[in-house]
Amino acid sequence: MPYDLVIFDNDGVLVDSEPLSNTILAGYLTELGHPTTYEESLRDYMGAAVHRVHDLVRERTGQVLPTDFDATLHARVFAAFERELTAVDGVTDVLEKLTADGVPYCVASSGSHERIRVGHRTTGLDRWFRDDIVFSAQDVGRGKPAPDLFLHAAARMGVAPERCVVVEDSRLGVQAALAAGMDVYGFTAMTPADRLAGAKGYFGAMAELPALLV
Repeated sequence: MPYDLVIFDNDGVLVDSEPLSNTILAGYLTELGHPTTYEESLRDYMGAAVHRVHDLVRERTGQVLPTDFDATLHARVFAAFERELTAVDGVTDVLEKLTADGVPYCVASSGSHERIRVGHRTTGLDRWFRDDIVFSAQDVGRGKPAPDLFLHAAARMGVAPERCVVVEDSRLGVQAALAAGMDVYGFTAMTPADRLAGAKGYFGAMAELPALLV
């Protein structure tokens, strides 16, 4: 295998959370007087840390979101996760194969540690991800598209960036991986390949991923 570490994004790659979280985010922003469609939420915020929401709203409107915005958003998202969240189809088969082949892997997500853990517990993926292989934008100063999170994950896992491969489904995530000097494969289940420009390859179903990594 040409890589010593597989770094997974979380939302949309491990857990099928993007439809839930972006529906809730769009609705909440609209409720606060910032009309946002589901499609616009995907376009602007998919793959990003929550600070991007604050930054774009302030940039576009000059207004500041409420101080309890993050807490309210997370509470709504977590409640939806516990009711409806599922793992991405086929991802446990990929994790089983990597484990059987002795290939190290980890997760590097724009979401908070709490968000990652809620999603993993709900879907049963927590058995695959110990605390020491879970990395969040909370751990670094800047989230995606900055390379900081992926570089942090590689350093903590003891692997050089050029020996890492990232599995991403967002434009911001692909940009971050490329900025980190890592190969990246784009998961196109929700995002068209043309929005994941720069990826080494693309796949639309998890069953296709193992063949790309050899």
